[in-house]
Amino acid sequence: MNSESLYQFSIPTVLLLLFAFYSGTYLLTLRIGKKQEDADAFMVSNHRVGFGIGAASMTATWIWAASFYAAATSGYTYGVSGPIHYGLWGALMILFIYPFGRRFRKLAPNAHTLGELIHARHGASSQLILALSNVLGSVISLMVNFTAAGALVAVLSPLSFQAGVIIAGTGVLFYTLWSGFRASVLTDFAQLVALMAIAVVIIPAVFFAMGGPTELVAGLSNLTAEQANFFSMEAILNQGAPFFVAVLAYAIGNQTISQRLFAVNEAHIKPTFLTATVGYGAIVIGLGMIGLMALTLGIEPMGGDMNNLIPQMVSSYLPPLFIALFFILVIGSLSSTADSDLSALSAIMMADVYGKNIARGKADPKRMLLIGRLTMIVATAVGILFASFSLDILVMLVFVGALWGAIVFPVIASCFWNRVTNQAFTTSVLVAMVLFCLARFELLPLDGASGLFFELLASIGGGVIIGLMVFGFLGRIAGFIAAALALVSMLVFATGFLHEYTVLLASLTAYGASTLVCVVMSLMSRQPDFDFATIGEQVGDYDAPRPEPVTQGNQTASANAAIPR
Repeated sequence: MNSESLYQFSIPTVLLLLFAFYSGTYLLTLRIGKKQEDADAFMVSNHRVGFGIGAASMTATWIWAASFYAAATSGYTYGVSGPIHYGLWGALMILFIYPFGRRFRKLAPNAHTLGELIHARHGASSQLILALSNVLGSVISLMVNFTAAGALVAVLSPLSFQAGVIIAGTGVLFYTLWSGFRASVLTDFAQLVALMAIAVVIIPAVFFAMGGPTELVAGLSNLTAEQANFFSMEAILNQGAPFFVAVLAYAIGNQTISQRLFAVNEAHIKPTFLTATVGYGAIVIGLGMIGLMALTLGIEPMGGDMNNLIPQMVSSYLPPLFIALFFILVIGSLSSTADSDLSALSAIMMADVYGKNIARGKADPKRMLLIGRLTMIVATAVGILFASFSLDILVMLVFVGALWGAIVFPVIASCFWNRVTNQAFTTSVLVAMVLFCLARFELLPLDGASGLFFELLASIGGGVIIGLMVFGFLGRIAGFIAAALALVSMLVFATGFLHEYTVLLASLTAYGASTLVCVVMSLMSRQPDFDFATIGEQVGDYDAPRPEPVTQGNQTASANAAIPR
């Protein structure tokens, strides 16, 4: 990568920009009261986050560093449909947690993690599977964001990659450590306001500096037939379909999203998720247009690295002031996601590991806070360490994505169907993971009888995804009809060629296998039907309500307030 041909800030300038950003976010967190330490506030802000801050936090968390680079790469690789495939399906990941999220909140209104709900439903083994997937996902996300920070600093300044990683990691930890989730959502709001303001300036500025609509239309002749086709099958099968398959996996498996679901005031869940969906889609599709513009102009990414595309465009076409704004834009986006990952990891260790499995319902809130903060410190150190090595995390991302796909049906079914058992949950996830690995890494031949076997499972998986999406918004009957139609369509049109698209085949196999095993084992079980009313009784806040002052006519208020919820 020839970073010398790009504009670079001096070391004092880039340090000043980083110091201004992280000190500013820290000053914002000083508004959070610290006299009364509260474990519930540290994890979910006592379930009282309002609409505006909730929607902003959701949007800022989902727009991470990879959104910048991957959106532009999608536009550059797949042409006119690329930005839509990345931005639209990413936005739907936010939207599709909403219908199931209402059910999660109804079952456990005072939960802090989805794992707590699953623990009350099934027990420790199922809960820990869900918690493990979230730990792996959040740690990998930290590595990705710290790596992106290091790369950006190395490209736009004389500082080293490792220096950028350390500064970003330390800065995020600095303003998140004390107040946890409260600091994350508060700074997310400010970061999103800045992100949107800068994006409104940066994206059009690059677009018009590169020639604007006239050059874009003129450059369409340079595209291949597939790149110029808005309904390109190559784009759909290689990007659109795998992203679509991932919609429910990320919506259900990602603790950063679940944490905001349990934190937002229950009355504001719907507008929060709808607003975040629109906000994310608009910003990320706009970023993808920069990649499309580069493609139409025939610009080659520096060093052949697609991650250089957006910094290259900004550095080549904009003046230093705009480059500085872009620098803050990316640092803000990756920091908003990194602090969410730290908050998610701390909540998992506090509630899922300590609260439910070590303390067994008798958790000490002060000890929980200590565990949460120690988790943040350790996670930051691990993220910085592995990011500094510039490790290839593709294999780990594949496993986490598969695990999330494998748990989607068991998690959703466990919250709606009283026949699902703990054994069915754990077995279905493990079987799905094994079959995913066999397909994804082609440990078995994907042609002939074995290929047909995986295609049949993948067809079931396609029906499950469509069925669950329709079920979430239109109900059970519509969901079953949609699933049946999707299954028949997959069997007719997908068998015989789907094995050529390994990533899509393996991801659908995870869905199909987990659903098939979970349903069969649940139907064969002779355990009594589960009583969902017991979940709310087992999942609650960890901090006792503060005693009310005793006054005449209310002599028992203090005693009643001391009873833990």
